[in-house]
Amino acid sequence: MDGVTQTIPRTEIRTIRRALSHLRKDMITGAFAFRPVPPLAATHPLVRHMPRAVRPYAPWLPQAAIVACAFYLMAVAGETEGAALALLSGVPLLLALYRPIGAWWLSFAASLVWGLGGADMYGGSMWPWPTTLFASHIAVMVIVATQNRPRVAGRMLLLTAGFGFACELGINARPTNAFPMVVASCVIVGAVVARRSLRETKQQVAVQQSATYEERSRRTLLEERATIARELHDVVAHHMSVIAIQAEAAPYRVANPPEELATSFATIRENAVAALTELRRVLGVVRADDPDAYADADPEAPQPTLATLDTLFAGVRAAGLTVEHVITGAVRPLPSGVELSAYRIVQEGLSNALRHAPGSTARVEIAYVLGGLGLRIVNGPPTQPVRPSPGMGHGLLGMRERVAMLNGEMTAGTVEEDGGYEVAVFIPAAALPEAEASGSFGSSGPSGSSGSSGSEASGPAAPGLTKGPAPEGETMKP
Repeated sequence: MDGVTQTIPRTEIRTIRRALSHLRKDMITGAFAFRPVPPLAATHPLVRHMPRAVRPYAPWLPQAAIVACAFYLMAVAGETEGAALALLSGVPLLLALYRPIGAWWLSFAASLVWGLGGADMYGGSMWPWPTTLFASHIAVMVIVATQNRPRVAGRMLLLTAGFGFACELGINARPTNAFPMVVASCVIVGAVVARRSLRETKQQVAVQQSATYEERSRRTLLEERATIARELHDVVAHHMSVIAIQAEAAPYRVANPPEELATSFATIRENAVAALTELRRVLGVVRADDPDAYADADPEAPQPTLATLDTLFAGVRAAGLTVEHVITGAVRPLPSGVELSAYRIVQEGLSNALRHAPGSTARVEIAYVLGGLGLRIVNGPPTQPVRPSPGMGHGLLGMRERVAMLNGEMTAGTVEEDGGYEVAVFIPAAALPEAEASGSFGSSGPSGSSGSSGSEASGPAAPGLTKGPAPEGETMKP
């Protein structure tokens, strides 16, 4: 019991010492340091709504208001109580413009001086704070509260309340205005502190949301790059396999080939097989982060191309989105990577339309232009309620990543006429050699021929598949 009895006073003493240390740090150390009241920001609503002629001076309105209030209180105090009270009321308020905590100590000292003798000397009617000193003291506390931590405002209120209650309990029997001072200062200063804390909290939340959005965008971008790597594996692996097979078969197509030629073809095949092995190894690392990413997909299925868009359109129409499909220009074979990326861009554009514009009509335009491929996916405004989507805007990251990979260009934005949304893409692509083109079309026909047969708006463009380029004005510009 003796140990417990000795511990309690020590704990209380330690708490008191800590409180006094914080008080000295916040209210005494550097109390008269130069801390001017900052001007208003250029984006402040009060500044933005001012006339253009006075807008350069609008940021200094708080300082002008403080100076005007100080001189007004000094004028009122000079007429009612005398010059001494005028100085006690106005000087601390003017000093608060540059040294707010020091100004509060000066105002508190003025309250002590007036309360302990000045009121009797000058015949004051309110004690211990006359009207002008009452207003000045609260104004100084408001200025301090707007520039310092909430605990500084709490200590000012405690000291002010302590002095007021000391006057209330003193031997002097005259009535005091301590209770109105405590209530008014707590309400006004408390409101200022609460507003400042709310503003800082909103700023912190905005910073956190910005960091979260950036992290989410970065993660989405990495996931999209991993997806592109997985998809392009099949494309690259196909070409490397063709190289290896052709290099192995080439010496047998020539009678008595030179030894140097056979050695060169063997080296080519060995390098192609080694490249395939390394490619599969890298792909294994990419798949390790998300091994189930394509669990529902057929691993043996070929990568989609523009020739398989009809299947995509059928699924989108079944989901409730009306889709129009237009092909312009002469359909020609394109590199596998371009076909795959173009398909994914159309797929993502239609998914965005389903997600953010339910009930609207979408239009997909594919233009085979000189030097590349043009895509345009545009949808109208939603006609049904839009459900909240936490991933808004992240689908565009994947589109931009694919376009940038192919050295293309992309624009996306709102359509001013009807409030819909438009995505326009141009992907440069060279024509494939004849041998590769015939190999690509051997089983499925020309790319895009199936897409035009089932499209709602592809009738006018169908002749272009056999008669050459589309007439001038129909080719979509990227």
